[in-house]
Amino acid sequence: MLKKYLPYIFLVSAALLLFFIKKNQRGNTPGKPATEQSENRITVPAVLPADEKPEEIPGFNRNTAKLIFSKHAKCRMDCRNIDEAEVREILKNGKINHKKIQSDKRGMTYPVEGYTSDKQYVRIVFAPKDDGLVVVTVIDLGKEWSCDCK
Repeated sequence: MLKKYLPYIFLVSAALLLFFIKKNQRGNTPGKPATEQSENRITVPAVLPADEKPEEIPGFNRNTAKLIFSKHAKCRMDCRNIDEAEVREILKNGKINHKKIQSDKRGMTYPVEGYTSDKQYVRIVFAPKDDGLVVVTVIDLGKEWSCDCK
């Protein structure tokens, strides 16, 4: 009678052994995703006093005539229904968020926040360049938009 059930016992044993091996295999366990580490350190300048005017920040000129829109900024503007006139309005009337000013090997970036004419609360990041002012990105702080910008 044992000979009758021997193939089934062998098959179940093999399945259990295979399951145990697969379950305890090293290297197949999903770990934390690798994060990109940068060798470059970003230095953030100290927060400026509240009474200092934004126009007095060295390297940042609000009165520039030439705005250069990055591909990313154009895509974000399209997703968030923000036009060039609103970007210029924020550049002129917005308030610089001193806590978010950043510097890296490409230069300084200045985030300017304010309300557009259609009451969107936005942060627009500008980067001064020799031939004008680059609009790096446009962020709507009041609403989360679905956007497929890469």
